[in-house]
Amino acid sequence: MAQRLLAGLLALAAVFIAPQPAAAHPFGDPQTVAVSADAQVVHVRWKAGGLDDLTLLGVALGVLPQDRVMLDGAVFYRDADAAAIGPSPQFAGYLLRQITVTAAGKACAGTVQPPADLAKAGATVDFACPAPIGTATIAVRTLTDLNPAYQSLATGPNGQRTVYRQGADTHEWTLGTAAAGDNLGRSAALQIGVVVGVLLVLAAMGFFLVRRRLKPTTRET
Repeated sequence: MAQRLLAGLLALAAVFIAPQPAAAHPFGDPQTVAVSADAQVVHVRWKAGGLDDLTLLGVALGVLPQDRVMLDGAVFYRDADAAAIGPSPQFAGYLLRQITVTAAGKACAGTVQPPADLAKAGATVDFACPAPIGTATIAVRTLTDLNPAYQSLATGPNGQRTVYRQGADTHEWTLGTAAAGDNLGRSAALQIGVVVGVLLVLAAMGFFLVRRRLKPTTRET
């Protein structure tokens, strides 16, 4: 009887002592994504919102040990965490799975650049596309596999913005030649507007000067 009771207590203790899956913390600072492009390459720079998010990701990828997350869900970040995660093949593979780029109906091949400082500057993925880029559809699903409440605030050329979240993880961006064309069009329209405005002012001034000269003068009798 005593042996059975002891075995039951050991089994119960094992449940509480065994490493548990990392608990996500999606309600702090959001992730950020910066999108840019040149020629046929789309650049996507991703940065975690909090340092504890990096630790959670490192644990989930098997780069960091389970004891970096406590049983109550508390996460203890160390400076060495980002240094371990950044150059790991697991992290590079994760970014290439969770961030994708499609242009002209074709997938663009991604390459993760080795992060110089993952904690402060994030990581950049370069996507080589098969043709010059006009618009590109970019999907971002980072960390939503840990918790669906994670979101990413994304910015792009000419003030473009979007929020990536579960259920809205894709967005079409105007990039490259299309963005340049938009800038040229707006610049040309602005210049034309300025010229027309100046001409109207000059015409109005000329009209009033001519009218003043032609206005008959009255003589006193």
